[in-house]
Amino acid sequence: MVSFHRTDFSPYTSNGLHNSLQCSSFQCAVCILGFDCPSADLAAIRGWVIRYPRPSFRKVHTSLEASQCLERKPPSHGDRSPPSIWPTCAYWSSTRLCQRPGRYPRDIWSEQRVHKSTSNPRKPAARLSELTLSQTGFYPIQCISWNKQPQMNLFSTRDEQFHRDQKRPVANAYSMTSLLEMEPAVDSCTEIFFSRLRDFADQKKPVDLGTWLQYYAFDVVGEFTFGKKLGFLQEGRDVDGMMEGIQGILAYASLCGQVPEMHKALLGNPLFPLLMPSMESWNQVLQFTLKMVNSRASLKRDGELEKSGLETGKDMLSRWMAIHYADPGKMSTRDVIVHLSTNVFAGSDTTAIALRAIIYFLLRHPRILDKVVAEIDEADRRGSLTIPISYRESIAHLPYLGAVIKEAMRLHPSVGLILERHVPKGGITVCGKHIPAGTTVGINAWVLHHNPTVFPDPEAFVPERWLESSPEKLKEMEQSFFVFGAGSRTCVGKNISLIEMHKIIPQLLREFRIQLHQPLKQWKTKNAWFVQQEGLVCELLRR
Repeated sequence: MVSFHRTDFSPYTSNGLHNSLQCSSFQCAVCILGFDCPSADLAAIRGWVIRYPRPSFRKVHTSLEASQCLERKPPSHGDRSPPSIWPTCAYWSSTRLCQRPGRYPRDIWSEQRVHKSTSNPRKPAARLSELTLSQTGFYPIQCISWNKQPQMNLFSTRDEQFHRDQKRPVANAYSMTSLLEMEPAVDSCTEIFFSRLRDFADQKKPVDLGTWLQYYAFDVVGEFTFGKKLGFLQEGRDVDGMMEGIQGILAYASLCGQVPEMHKALLGNPLFPLLMPSMESWNQVLQFTLKMVNSRASLKRDGELEKSGLETGKDMLSRWMAIHYADPGKMSTRDVIVHLSTNVFAGSDTTAIALRAIIYFLLRHPRILDKVVAEIDEADRRGSLTIPISYRESIAHLPYLGAVIKEAMRLHPSVGLILERHVPKGGITVCGKHIPAGTTVGINAWVLHHNPTVFPDPEAFVPERWLESSPEKLKEMEQSFFVFGAGSRTCVGKNISLIEMHKIIPQLLREFRIQLHQPLKQWKTKNAWFVQQEGLVCELLRR
């Protein structure tokens, strides 16, 4: 049986994201299924279950890792529900290894007792610099291919210098100050969104609110990125099959990401795009991006964009082309297209997941819903809110709503897999344990966010924890809040999501009474890189 060595039984660490590693799903699955793998060396350090690079074992765990990506399970939350958030095998296996010692091999429990006193659970187990660890082969799979060549983006690149060089000229466009300059464009999306919802309410027809929230997120991304809507709200459909296409990319990335060698034989094969151009990796996202770009300016044969006033707007395309025209060496047309494509790919799903989670948990907790609505109504009576509600008004006058938003994202982070890293040459030492080079380690927000030491009663939906905790406790929770990642690789579009959430949710609750169409039926979730939800079908009544 596989031997585990532990320094502390807790599956988490108390001092935040730098100190916590996730129990990678395959090791737990190995224990559960009883595989006898004498050639595999595993170490669990304060919740980090770490994979050692043993080739003979690789064949076993890759199939298990890949299979967990598509597991479905409907989570359920009551005000004080028992542990029940098992949306995927990935989350289940990531946490249960350390939470239920009696159900696993005795080696885990006995070694835990031996080493339990070696560290203080209130102190950091390890603090690893982001420069110490390198990204794994999971990331390059998720680059676009243009002119038959892979084009790395801020997420997919493994080169830290390249990442810094690419991020430097675009970072300002993602700042809150720059984005709020385009708030009127967001409001125009909001007006179309509510016009469509009013039609459903007046006709007393149930609406798949989860789908329409994603239409809204797509059109908002279109305004920020291209200075125009993408047509999802106006047409009420998945324009050009983009939502479906992105789901295919996510499924491919989550599966092949566990076995990167397969990518070389599939979409990563240079012959593949020649034989099947329509299946070229990210082809659909790239073509959609070029279509949006060409609607504003002509892309010439040499790959250059005609000016035609393109650089004068406040959207990202305009800002970045202004940089390009001023200094082509600082930002090429290729760079602009890659950044735009990344926005199209990653800008809607993660935000829509968060919006669905907020609405769903509110509808499942009437007491909290009533409290949020009362806060909005009171701010309205004071004249503190305009129509539509601005981001700054929401932040300033709706603190309980802010806590609800944060708690929903804690309970249901958008990303469901670990953010993998490789230990570099020479290995590293963590808590006195040497971790060999090539070992895969990683952090999963689902694990961090359900640490009972940091978040008491972690499966419960308790927005008050973000308002009533002591400053020390609040700091501890903030350090373990990993929904947007951390460090230099923090989600660059974080502020876009926050603007949407803080604007659209209070406006929804201000205008409609919302209830689930089938209140006894739980939603379903699917982890294909992002933890998508299905089943947020609602009935709307105008207030």
